This record gives sequence, C-alpha cells and structure tokens, in this order.
Amino acid sequence: MKLLHLVPQVILLSAVVGSSASSATCLAPQRPFLPSDPQAAREYADLIQNDFEIYIQDIQSYFRCLDDERARAFQEAREVSEEYGRFLGTLER
Repeated sequence: MKLLHLVPQVILLSAVVGSSASSATCLAPQRPFLPSDPQAAREYADLIQNDFEIYIQDIQSYFRCLDDERARAFQEAREVSEEYGRFLGTLER
C-alpha cells in the first residue's frame, strides 16, 4: 500500500523518458545484389526480382521514416527555441 503514492511519479517519469526517446532511427535498406554474370542472373531471377521488390517497399518505408523524423525534429527545435527565448527573457529581468 505504501508504494501507491509512487504511481503518479512513475507515470510522469515514464511519459518524460518515453517522449525523449521517441526519435526514430531510420535505417536504410541494403541494396539488392545483382550478379554481374548474366547466367547467374537468369538462374536466380526469381530471388533477385524478389529482393528488388522488397528493397523498393523498404526504401519507401525508409523515406516515410525520414519524413516523420524530420517533422518531429523541426517541431522539437521550434519548442527548444521558444524555451530558450523564455529563458533569455528571465535573464533580462
């Protein structure tokens, strides 16, 4: 029962820690391998085609991730800039 008074602090701490760790890590997909030997390319055409299709899907997801992270970073920078302005305002008083 004594631990119940800690619940609000734990929730608040989780929200603060979670928000600062919310920046995305966008990882670019690896380029698909294309053999230089035409015979090998024909032999593994199905696998190679599948690798290229997966790459195209993954690169689109990567671009969306970059767009989302860029928007998040701009918003964060705007907020930090406003906070800094308020901080400088307190120094002038």
